[in-house]
Amino acid sequence: MPFPEREIGSIDPRICGGRLSIDVAALAANYRLLSSMAHPARVAGVVKANAYGLGLDIVAPVLWAEGCRIFFVALPQEGVALRAILPEATIYVLAGLFEGHAAQIYGEAGLIPVLNDEADISIWEAYGWDGDDVSRPCAVHVDTGMNRLGLSGQQVQRFFHENKLTRALSPQLLMSHLACADDPSAPMNEKQLESFQRFDRLFSGIDSSLANSSGIFLGADYAFDIVRPGIALYGGAPQAGIANPMRPVATVEARIVQVRHTKAGESISYGAAQTLNRDTIIAVAATGYADGLHRSLSGAGVPLRDALPSGGHGFIAGRRAPILGRVTMDLTLFDVTDLGAGAVSHGDWIELFGPNIAIDEAASAAGTISYELLTSLGARYHRRVVHR
Repeated sequence: MPFPEREIGSIDPRICGGRLSIDVAALAANYRLLSSMAHPARVAGVVKANAYGLGLDIVAPVLWAEGCRIFFVALPQEGVALRAILPEATIYVLAGLFEGHAAQIYGEAGLIPVLNDEADISIWEAYGWDGDDVSRPCAVHVDTGMNRLGLSGQQVQRFFHENKLTRALSPQLLMSHLACADDPSAPMNEKQLESFQRFDRLFSGIDSSLANSSGIFLGADYAFDIVRPGIALYGGAPQAGIANPMRPVATVEARIVQVRHTKAGESISYGAAQTLNRDTIIAVAATGYADGLHRSLSGAGVPLRDALPSGGHGFIAGRRAPILGRVTMDLTLFDVTDLGAGAVSHGDWIELFGPNIAIDEAASAAGTISYELLTSLGARYHRRVVHR
């Protein structure tokens, strides 16, 4: 593994309240698994939102070392940052072009815009067309039913009618995005596939891409030339109802700053939202919603507990420990009574998600998805690269 274990960032590990470990061996293994499933399609790396919160400077070189040459970011600022890390990469920007002046930045950084509407087309055409037949590479995004971004069928026909393919624009990629791929039984999947196939027949001679992480698991028909996994690279479950084949990449832990012995009948945390029904050993961890530990993970006192009676858990000393009371900005309480007196001490670390508590389980307990947990990670974590 060409990426040795190391500490990263400027936060001194001796004084941090939480730490984020990024397993680059697991990241590489996930890329290889997706590549084997999608073959012969190429696997691009979706590294938007600072590589789903794990660090563009950490993730992108690992994917490059595994043979990834195509990357997707959401915003041009992310593309510029990625270009500094990977000078030779092909970089697509999903959000398209914001305004005419931004086109120059795309050109200077070698970024390829994904054209999502006629405004994007006009901006990129104006930048590329100077009378000398200098065309600009681009991706064309067609809407197959998600109704978020993308050209309609009528707009695509106008695109061809105005002959823009032979003037300023040089499409390298046709793409669309699946709305329901995490549910293999959803009728929308086949509907979008059929719609995309119709578009694909119009754009002969260029690459096509439909499948996201979940789409890879729908089968070969969805792979086309390039697949675009995001969450699966980082260890999230690509589809509901099946065992997750991906290895966990991120492990998030918090430091225990106090162990308290409390009596039955006492109330705890803000709002006195929970009353203890037994003598309880409480481990107080230096983490909270300022660090991305969602308040909805609280063991009591939040609306989500009316729908999901169990809140989040931590993992410490070989056992799971439920969250007690409300998660607060900087501190969270865990019930470690069942571990026994002396099992947890000041300075110990409790896992919030990682190899022992799956990120998707933690997300479900918070009433959200793994994407949000990862991208919500705060700036106070000490970060380190590991490989296991």
